[in-house]
Amino acid sequence: MPLRFTLRQLEYFVAVGEAGSIAKAAEQVNVSPPSISASIAQLEAEFGVQLFVRKHSHALALTAGGRLFLKEAARLLNDADALHDIAGDIAEKVRGPLAVGCLLTFAQIVLPALRKKFEDAYPDVRVRQFERNQGQLFEMLQRGEIDAALTYDLELSQDMTFEPLMQLPAYVMLPAAHRLAGRAGITPEELVDEPM
Repeated sequence: MPLRFTLRQLEYFVAVGEAGSIAKAAEQVNVSPPSISASIAQLEAEFGVQLFVRKHSHALALTAGGRLFLKEAARLLNDADALHDIAGDIAEKVRGPLAVGCLLTFAQIVLPALRKKFEDAYPDVRVRQFERNQGQLFEMLQRGEIDAALTYDLELSQDMTFEPLMQLPAYVMLPAAHRLAGRAGITPEELVDEPM
């Protein structure tokens, strides 16, 4: 027997069941109240069961059957979302959340351009950004709170994989009257005896 209901109808039903009102559910799913009412009426007709009873001032309450139907409809919608994710994986489409930690010093200089380039290439990835110091980033990585960290290659733990993204030149700041000021390049050896 072919199914005569849609996931969209189930989505509307779950929204009303959780909100207790067609008007509130309509706001949540951005659909007109008459469309939601029609979907619920179609579900009730298809299954031959009353899902809601009207209460005062346009509120709705789930019937006993409606409560059971809500539980199973919500489970089915979650399964449909999981199936959608699996289909994306099969299609090798990069999607889902990505938590990225970044050194405070990188956050305003390096990250905006990298993030824009990444989000342009992978629009279905939702990037969350965390700005911390290096020690905090390493702890977050080890606890699984972030997926990746943008940091220097200093004091790396053996259980972390480091992948260079770019080379950042080192700079030394000197007073204008300093003997090395104004030079195009300075070696580390020339700085050995300098107070720091």
